[in-house]
Amino acid sequence: MQTEHFDVVINGGGMVGAALACGLRQQNFRVAVIERREPEPYVPSSLPDVRISAISRTSVALLEEIGAWSEILARRCAPYRQLETWEWQSAKTEFSAALLNLPELGFMVENQVLQRVLWERMQALSVTLFCPATLDTMTYLPEQEKWAVVLDQGTAITCSLLVGADGAHSQVRQGAGIGIQGWDYQQSCMLISVECEQEPGDTTWQQFTSHGPRAFLPLYDRYASLVWYDSAARIEQLKKLTPTQLDEAIVQHFPARVGKVKTLRSGAFPLTRRHATAYVKPGIALVGDAAHTINPLAGQGVNLGYRDVDALIDVLVSARRTTMPWWRLETLKRYQRKRHADNLIMQTGMDVFYFAFSNQHAPLEILRNVGLMAAQRGGWLKRKALSYALGL
Repeated sequence: MQTEHFDVVINGGGMVGAALACGLRQQNFRVAVIERREPEPYVPSSLPDVRISAISRTSVALLEEIGAWSEILARRCAPYRQLETWEWQSAKTEFSAALLNLPELGFMVENQVLQRVLWERMQALSVTLFCPATLDTMTYLPEQEKWAVVLDQGTAITCSLLVGADGAHSQVRQGAGIGIQGWDYQQSCMLISVECEQEPGDTTWQQFTSHGPRAFLPLYDRYASLVWYDSAARIEQLKKLTPTQLDEAIVQHFPARVGKVKTLRSGAFPLTRRHATAYVKPGIALVGDAAHTINPLAGQGVNLGYRDVDALIDVLVSARRTTMPWWRLETLKRYQRKRHADNLIMQTGMDVFYFAFSNQHAPLEILRNVGLMAAQRGGWLKRKALSYALGL
């Protein structure tokens, strides 16, 4: 029996892998996706997912190109038009969509909504889906310039390009022998879905405290998501609280502007930074968290993944258009050059911000708050920083 061959096989059909599959399929690549489980069907009456992504305008453009955005709008998402951050109330920095003459800065989208819409879009585009399935073995065949992949149920396939879109513990990255650099931040993060007394509005805000930031993400109707950064031990304590006890803790530790809230569900994860030592090898490319994880301080994780997707599609399509061997290392290195530095800059920028506000020395506290006041009056520089963060 002949082994089925694909142009591209993507290990991981989550938010980044599915977007890449749709984009490549639209360009007539023969694409297969390996995913261990299908996303749950969308239920309009369900409570909001605890996992939220702040989708930037450039990410929206990608989702529009692959035909997914209109369906996300038809389900559930919420625009945000202003971002505020402060430590001292007198040193608040505000970024607004009006600063760049935009209708909004981006949208808060539940991960489960995004994943389900992209899954349905892959089905509509006739992407071959191996699900439920996991990657068992991957072997490079240099004389044929292709990868031989065997799935857990025994199915054998080959491909010219194998893409790791399989998260921070990427099998593809490990199987290709690509190392990582990084560290743990000695902090954890709790995400809390809440129902507010009033509609949450269209402003997302973040207050820095001596124990870590507290953030508010507005969702649809009267729902919102709270983000609580703290020591791993403190987050472990919070995980053991009942919803009512967690409501009381929120009142004590969040700014009063959060108002009265009712906890619906919560989840927590440790903060880590990881960066692959290479994004590509012969017939291999890494995207999203498989290539880089970032401090979630500014909600840039999925947006960086979508910038990876945009760049990889552009490189592969351009190479094929000029009859270059798009699967070869010299072509794939163009993708790495496009994305590695940008991701490193964003990771480092978030780290500088994070560590500057984690230090409780009085001179540094004064300096960083003076910096926030200067940023508020920054004019051109403020617009430039906002444009970069939005990927514009």
